[in-house]
Amino acid sequence: MILLVAGFWRGLHFVVLDHMLCITPAPAIKNIHDSKAMHAQSNILVKRICEILIGTEDHDKVWKILGSGITTAVKYGAYELIEECILTYPGIIWYSVEGLYMFHAAIKERQERVYNLIYQMSDHKVFVATQLDKENENALHMAAKLAPPHRLNVVTGAALQMQRELQWFKEVEKFIEPSYKEALNTEKQTPRMVFTDKHKDLLKEGQEWMKDTASSCTVVAALTVTMAFAAAFTVPGGNQDNGKPLFLDDGVFMLFIVSDAIALFSSTTSVLMFLGILTSRYAEGDFLYALPKRMTIGLVSLFLSLVAAMIAFSATITLVVRDKVTWIAAPVVIATSIPACLFALLQFPLLVELVYSTYGPSVFRKQNDRWMH
Repeated sequence: MILLVAGFWRGLHFVVLDHMLCITPAPAIKNIHDSKAMHAQSNILVKRICEILIGTEDHDKVWKILGSGITTAVKYGAYELIEECILTYPGIIWYSVEGLYMFHAAIKERQERVYNLIYQMSDHKVFVATQLDKENENALHMAAKLAPPHRLNVVTGAALQMQRELQWFKEVEKFIEPSYKEALNTEKQTPRMVFTDKHKDLLKEGQEWMKDTASSCTVVAALTVTMAFAAAFTVPGGNQDNGKPLFLDDGVFMLFIVSDAIALFSSTTSVLMFLGILTSRYAEGDFLYALPKRMTIGLVSLFLSLVAAMIAFSATITLVVRDKVTWIAAPVVIATSIPACLFALLQFPLLVELVYSTYGPSVFRKQNDRWMH
């Protein structure tokens, strides 16, 4: 299989680079090829090292070397290395990583892939979940502490970071025994109390991030509401003596009316969502679902209103000057699409991250079928 994969990438490199591009190797494809090749070679190397160590029949040497590798693997999320070590030497699963079992260490380091792998080993999970460290803290206390900076920054924005921390806490809370949810550590704090104490600064930063973003977007949405409402009563071309619009039977005019209505309704929805964010109580639990949902709806509505407003503007220009400048439609459409594209480029990454973290597949999912009992 490894030779087949290597052959595939070598063939792709030859066909795409030499015959289609006829230039020096494309960095993107070359990087993918190198990454895949390095991953395959690493797997072979790990398997070979494990075989050699087991062949020595020296328990202390195997325990020390594999344990050292697992310690680094847990910190950086290299779950494949951990899996191979456990398959080769099952007893290594009880290795202590800086005084913690791997399950606790994965929670502390916020390495979801390592967590998912060990979670599927049901016997190990049930036993370790009841263990306490030297500070009399259980797995839920570990999840209640603030993540390391390099793991906290895997998502952008304090609000999404707070959401991810809540997702970790809720996940560990699912399997912990009910009595452990209210267990006290040496500081006489329950896991929930630890979470509140350790995340108070992040909570404050999340509040400010949400308020600043909502305030800025509310201004834009309110302006769009004003323009769309005014445009509905000052239609292009004016009205006839009976009050009906002059271009009522024109297809372009109908495009103007429909797009203006969409702009008005979408921008109004956006304003309401952002006002809901600004008037929120900003409790810890709100960052898990309520606030990201409102921000998502607000951003989608705002984008839709801007696009509709630009379409209405294009239709208006076309109606007014098409008799004098017949080619005006195409350049106007291109020009008015620029603001919508700029908004999409600036805000779309945030929207994608909001949707994925709130509605996307959970990071706590099945890692490998071979561990399912």
